[in-house]
Amino acid sequence: MCRIKSTLVDRSDEELAAVRATQGIITPLLECRIVDHDSGDELPWDGEARGELEVAGPWVAAGYYRDEAGTRARFTEDGWLRTGDVATIDERGRMRLVDRTKDLIKSGGEWISSVELENELMAHPKIREAAVIGITDEKWGERPLACVVLEGGAELSAQEIIDFLGTKVAKWQLPDRVEFIEEVPKTSVGKFSKKTLRERFAP
Repeated sequence: MCRIKSTLVDRSDEELAAVRATQGIITPLLECRIVDHDSGDELPWDGEARGELEVAGPWVAAGYYRDEAGTRARFTEDGWLRTGDVATIDERGRMRLVDRTKDLIKSGGEWISSVELENELMAHPKIREAAVIGITDEKWGERPLACVVLEGGAELSAQEIIDFLGTKVAKWQLPDRVEFIEEVPKTSVGKFSKKTLRERFAP
């Protein structure tokens, strides 16, 4: 739960807004850790390292009912639940969710957050929606593809979008392609259906 502690009340409004935008500290009686997606090594709480969030405690179920395979896939050998969320945790224990493990893009051994790219894209005044997926690349393994919905009547080229992103993220994170679509497909609960986009653009 995220709240402003008394030790932070002297911070600027901008700093406090950044704190409120996190998911806050873990609920009492639960433990959490972040681990490297590939090696499983535990990562430091420095607010920078990104890893899969794992939780343990008396409120976490021990497994999936009548689903041994699912339990083996989602729980570590020492009993921690793999949430599928990618997070950072700072030195005060404040957690920030940055992506889902299934939506991370691995390019040349480095992980690219699709959510981070989407947030930067949708900050553009001419872009209504944007979803980023990974597409297979012979050299790098995967590269980002941006699926963009423009605001009604707006005009924007793919290169203008790449140039805009180039001021926000590292060059190696920039999408190799931009596809203009009429609407980002949604799931039954209103989330972006990246599975549908993968079937369309990355078979």
